[in-house]
Order: sequence, then C-alpha cells, then structure tokens
Amino acid sequence: MSVLIVLGSGALHMTLPIGISVAGLVLLVIFSYIQTILHYPDGGGAYTVAKDNLGKYPSLAAGAALLTDYILTVSVSVSAGVRAVTSAFPELFEYRVLFAIGAILFITWINLRGVRESGTVFAVPTYAFVGGVWVVIAIGLVRYLGLFGAAPISPFHEQVAATASVEGFAYIWLILRAFAGGCTALTGIEAISNGVQAFKSPESKNAALTMVAMGIMAMSLFLGITFLATHLELVPHEGESILSQLTRQVTGNGILYYWVQAFTALILLLAANTGYQDFPRLGSFLARDGFLPRWLQNRGDRLVFNSGIYVLAIFSSIIVIAFQADEIAMLPLYALGVMFSFSVSQIGMFRLMGRIRHLKPGQKLQTLVTEIHYEANATWKQALNAFGAVVTFVVFLILVATKFVEGAWIVMLMIPLIMLLFYLVDRHYKHLAQHLSTQGLSIRQLPKVANVVIVPVADIHHGSLLAIQYAKRLSRDVRVVSIITNSQVEEHIRERWKRFSAITKDVELVLINYDYRDIFEPLEKYITKVNNEEFPEKLTTVVIPEFVTENWLVRFLHSGTADRLKARLVAQRDIVIIDVPYHAEAPL
Repeated sequence: MSVLIVLGSGALHMTLPIGISVAGLVLLVIFSYIQTILHYPDGGGAYTVAKDNLGKYPSLAAGAALLTDYILTVSVSVSAGVRAVTSAFPELFEYRVLFAIGAILFITWINLRGVRESGTVFAVPTYAFVGGVWVVIAIGLVRYLGLFGAAPISPFHEQVAATASVEGFAYIWLILRAFAGGCTALTGIEAISNGVQAFKSPESKNAALTMVAMGIMAMSLFLGITFLATHLELVPHEGESILSQLTRQVTGNGILYYWVQAFTALILLLAANTGYQDFPRLGSFLARDGFLPRWLQNRGDRLVFNSGIYVLAIFSSIIVIAFQADEIAMLPLYALGVMFSFSVSQIGMFRLMGRIRHLKPGQKLQTLVTEIHYEANATWKQALNAFGAVVTFVVFLILVATKFVEGAWIVMLMIPLIMLLFYLVDRHYKHLAQHLSTQGLSIRQLPKVANVVIVPVADIHHGSLLAIQYAKRLSRDVRVVSIITNSQVEEHIRERWKRFSAITKDVELVLINYDYRDIFEPLEKYITKVNNEEFPEKLTTVVIPEFVTENWLVRFLHSGTADRLKARLVAQRDIVIIDVPYHAEAPL
C-alpha cells in the first residue's frame, strides 16, 4: 500500500488483488514444502533437496541464500520491534541501536536455554498476537457486512492526490514493486522444513500439520487485514501502521487496541527467533558436509547448536550497527535469499518427482539422502513443482530488479562470496584428510622421535623442577635452557641448580646470554637449531613448565610466558610440545 499510494488513494483498490496473488504464492510454496518435509524427514530444507537432486553447487547456493536471509531476519525483526517502541516513546530514538543489540542478546540467551524453553517463552506473545488480530478481523467483518445487527463501519473516504504520473512500463514497474513488497510474507515458510527433527514423533507428520496450520494462520491474517484495509479505504501514513489504523477504526481506543499494539511490537522483536531456530540447524548441516567449520555441529548442554547461535548473534548485531537499526534501509535486502531458495527447492522437488514418476508400484530407490518409492500422483505433483519453480524464480527476478539499486545488490554479492567461503573450507578439510590418511602409509614414513628433551625455564623453582623430573622420564638427554640477561640472574640460577643436584644430576644446563628483554627469540632460535641441525627429520620434544592458578583474576597478574612460547613453537615443524602444569593456590 505504501508503494501504491504514489498513484493516489484511488490506486489502493489494487491492494486486494495483489494480496490475493501473494496468498496464492504462499499456498503454492507451502504445498511444495509439505512434500519436502515428507520426503526429507531429517530436515535441511532447500539445501538438502538441492544436494540430493541438483548437485553440489545449487545446494551451496541455496545454503548461502538462506544463511543470508536468516541473519537479515534477526536484524530486520529486532529493528522493526525497536522502531515500534521508539514510535511510542520518541525520546528513546537515539538509543535505538543499543535497544536492538540488547534485544539480540536477550533472544540469544533465551535460545541458549534450549529449544523447549525458547518455544515456551515465544509461544505466549505469538498466540496473543494472532488471537488479538483474529478478533479484530472478525469484529471488522461483522460490522462491515452488517451482520447480527452490529453497528456499521464507515469508510474513511480520505483522498490522497497522486505524487507521480506514471503509465505504460513505469505503471507495471510500480505494480511489481508493490507485489515485491508483499512477498516478504513468504519469509519463514521454509523454517519448518529445516528443523523437522525438532518435532515430536512422528516428526514428518507433525511438521507437515504445523506447516498447514501456519499457512492457515498467516494467510487468514494477511487476507483479513488486506480485505478490511481496502474496503475501509485506509491510507498508509508514516506515523501509523495500517494495522494500528484498522484496529482503532474497528474497536476504538479500548483494551483490544492496546492489546494488539503491544503484541505487535513484541511479535516484531520475537520474529527474530525464526533465524535463531534455523541458522544454527542449517549451519550444522553445512558443517557436517564439510562446508563450514566443524565446531558448528557441536551441541551445548541444552542440546542446541550453541556455536551457530553465537555466530548469528554476532553477524546480526554487525548489520544492526551498520544500518543504525533502520529496518526500512534493510528491507531491500530482505526476502531475496529465501525466494531464491524457494526456486532451487522447487526445481529439486521437480527432479525428485521425475524419479518417482518412473518407479513401478512397490519399487523403491535409494537416493543420496533419502529413500523414495512409487506414488500414483507423482505426475501432477511434478507439474505443480514445475509451475512453482517458474513462479518463484520470476518473483525472485522481480525482487532483484525492483530493489537492486536500493540494496539488493549487497545480497547478490554476498551469496557468491559465501559460496566461495564454502569452497575454501571444503578444500581445506579435503587437503587435511589427504594428509591424515593412512592409505598406503608405511611405518618407515613416520618421523622418528629424537632422543632429546628441552626444558625452557626462567628460574629454578617448584614448577620447573617438576618439569625437569618429568623430562628425565622421557630421555637421558635432557637440556634445561634459560636466557641470561645479567650476571645476577646467572649466579642465582647456578646456585639453585647446585642446591637441587638430586634432581638436576645428569641434566645439561644451557645458559644463553642475551642483551635484550625478549627471551622468546633466543629460545626459539636454540630449539630450532637443535631440531634442524642435530636431529633433522626427527621429532624434538619440548617440555614447558606452566604456573596454573584456580582464581581467574590472578591470571591477569602473570605474563603468560608459557602460552606465548607455545604459540610460537606450535608453528614449527617436527616439534612436540608437552605442558607440565604446576597448580598453586595464590589468593589475590
């Protein structure tokens, strides 16, 4: 409606036909995803469908598009919720970014508590919002149609002059922009297909029923609001949403009005939970296949993908900061990724139905991901998938064309960049697997262990003596190395060395004079020389004594020399590092 008003209030009569078109598209996509759920009960949505039927690169394109859209879902939803709050309290506008980041942190915390806990918390405001708007729509229809003797509602009859005169291609372009704006109603549909395993048994059946329920709820709200808004001749205003105008016109300024407004603001914030449910799951699928870091597969104590939740929170916060929590500026980026994944998914389902169509009754076939069997109605399902693929791809092109200059180009750039990331991660894991492979490996190819142990120490104390004792159990050639920066340090170390001769006996003391305070360079140089010149092609063992305290505050009082030395040596080839911790209670 915000797009159509450019042509004047008379153009708003096209809102309902465009809304019906969007609703038809939603129903088409929902049908397709019900088939996806039933055929791919392990989840993964468009990524899994494309992987099974279209190959590696289409699946990665779908995965990249969805990851982008989930990040934007969080950023846009939170920013929209904050805008609702700052609209009511304008004095808070300058703190909008802080409020948005705070909301992201809160939703992150709730999701880290577990799937059941987050579902319970977010269900209450969701049902309160849906129930409230349903009541408004019901009252509005009763009053508009004059049923049961209810007081009729008079249309506004507000006349708004056209701010631009367009015709021909420009007119069609404006209609397409309005349609593209309505297509944001499709975001979130794919969420259920990604997380089928989160449902109770039987998972596929419950997920499919939920998909149907979601479609009924979403479209009844969407079409109900659209019907009443057009027939009551509401006009979009920057200061007040259409839903707010509709509720006020139908119910007045009573409790129901504030109920709807309060839960509208809250539901906008909590809509970000869609991203939190599916970004970590999709990330785990990609990590399992080697296209993202494997730690994204790890579940926390509450059986949620903690790492994916943290990554989502970080990236969505960056976008909120970059766009200053302005969801209007983010909207051109929104819905592109999910619409592209719809197209890929429907093409994949078209291919799958083609396989099923060629099966005979009772015949089964194991694909890469799932098992398929004969279905008598596969032909018309395939035709519907073909139609859906064409429609969703055309919608994707409309979104790109109408929003490209406004920011859609960013998403079009991000998708191939994320695919490049997938490729680099996959290449790394494959190369690593080749290096770790034992196929054709001979024992003689493994490097031998050098008969030497080097123990770097700064002083002779309880911790270093413990490390020396341990090193003597590994080899007879133990070398204790210390960097001497002045004569007093050398005298102190030699005196202590003689004092503990029972431990230091048969151990070589190597004192390296160095004029500078950086002790790491001469230490690393000595260890490298022993490894490369005395014992080439062999593993040299370095035993590092490390002071460990139970109090984390006390750690800030220590230089962390052991950690810094390990960080330098770990990059060296053929050097084995053994850490000998010395635990000491040293209260602050």
